Amino acid sequence: MQRFDAIVVGAGFAGMHMLVKLREMGLSALVIERGSDVGGTWYWNRYPGARCDVPSMDYSVPWDDELDQEWNWTERYAAQPEILTYALHLADRHDLRRDIKFNASVNKADWNEDSKTWTVGTDTGDTYEARFFISGAGALSEPNLPDIPGIKSFKGELYHTGRWPRDKVALKGKRIAVLGTGSTGVQASTAIAKEAEHLYVLQRTAQYSLPCLTPPLSDEEIAKRKAIYPAHREWQRNSFAATWSDVGTPFAMTAAEHTPEQRLANMEKCWASGTAALVGVYADVSTNAETAQEVSDFVRNKIRQTVKDPVTAERLCPKQGTYIGTRRIIIDTGYYQIFNQPNVTLVDITEDPIVEITDTGVKLKSGTFHELDMLVVATGYDAVTGPLLSMNITGKDGLELREAWKDGPHTYMGLAVAGFPNLFTITGPSSPGVLANVIFSIDQHVQWIAGVLEHMRKIDAVEIDTTEAAQNEWAMHAAETYSRALRIHDDQNWYLGTNIPGKPRSVLVYQGGLGFYKTKCDEIAADNYRGFVFEREKAAA
Repeated sequence: MQRFDAIVVGAGFAGMHMLVKLREMGLSALVIERGSDVGGTWYWNRYPGARCDVPSMDYSVPWDDELDQEWNWTERYAAQPEILTYALHLADRHDLRRDIKFNASVNKADWNEDSKTWTVGTDTGDTYEARFFISGAGALSEPNLPDIPGIKSFKGELYHTGRWPRDKVALKGKRIAVLGTGSTGVQASTAIAKEAEHLYVLQRTAQYSLPCLTPPLSDEEIAKRKAIYPAHREWQRNSFAATWSDVGTPFAMTAAEHTPEQRLANMEKCWASGTAALVGVYADVSTNAETAQEVSDFVRNKIRQTVKDPVTAERLCPKQGTYIGTRRIIIDTGYYQIFNQPNVTLVDITEDPIVEITDTGVKLKSGTFHELDMLVVATGYDAVTGPLLSMNITGKDGLELREAWKDGPHTYMGLAVAGFPNLFTITGPSSPGVLANVIFSIDQHVQWIAGVLEHMRKIDAVEIDTTEAAQNEWAMHAAETYSRALRIHDDQNWYLGTNIPGKPRSVLVYQGGLGFYKTKCDEIAADNYRGFVFEREKAAA
């Protein structure tokens, strides 16, 4: 059995960054990756139209200053191929692949109290031992295949957007349905509509989507950012979401401080910017129902102005009482416009539910049948907890993580779980994760984990654990933070896990912002790692 100081799961940006830090500390490490190369999300999400919703010059690693100056992004919002190329270059640049085991998935991880180590098994039959077990598996890496009668008997082409084939999929001349209208479904539908003979967009819930403009980045824009990159990176680390908009709108002001005319002008400016700025046009969009209503109505009117058929337009408008920003914001490159094309049909499966998927198409309750050549499933993921539970992790006294989390995940800061020593979860439950620019959520977690490992080295500790009391205190803080946001009124989204039937409702993503979260983590570290329990070397002898 091979032994390492640390086993890291996943070779996306989290796993690669963690590997670099462990090497810097002189620790041996092995990264286990189910794919055949690095890239994580951007390795698997190759569906048509896949694009990042964070500006490319913000969505890049902040721990390689030289690369910041050398790399030139081509568009404001990078598409999947360019981000994957960047990830592959990062692996080449730091010679990371020599410490990565590809084409292997962790299917078992057991804590050994006597040796203070983790025994980690994979689906390839290999077993490893390590002092530390660190998950960088990603919050959105466990695809959710909906339990629709007959879906597995469909004889046409069936693809989940999170497991899109590496080889190009032919779309031209085919009858295609996209199931789901979240960020992925919107991106895929917009791209597929350009080639399909006919596209059926199967919508359960209408979403707010903002226009995304992806112009090429000019030499001047690139040079301007590179000149301030160090300061900008520091700003990102301490900001709410680790990304900014240069639209110039008064993000620090509340809507009441402006007249209706000024508010409309600002909303128009944000809409025309081709960014997600509208969701933060005023500081109280996420907390004040009146402000959120005004911004939400603005978007509904934009949908009505864009979509020519009034019936289709109303079906695409989110229902009254649902506010912009309560779900993950979507930006698109012409989504609403595709419904003006004769080859695109919106199918509202709330009004007319799917009865079954046959071997040749989709049958609705009304009796309508849509014959298909291809079904694209864009129903998202078993988010945040799914990747961790799939590894069958067992901690102290035979406690299984699945049992410990049967009523929802319990963590301390989204980094550690009581009863599971020397386990760290990068962007784990109740951390900011993908609610901020995830590259910087990762950066904060990796830096913090490296800090606590160094602390353990100084005090000769062989074990770190947290307590249920610390977990409960953090859960209360996370729930209280969530309760202040209008998001609390939207119960059907993956932030709460309610997109998965039977999954316990819980706050999966911390709502207080990355900067405030970082401050809390730093305070805990400065207070001798308050809430953590260490066992020293002599106690293990």
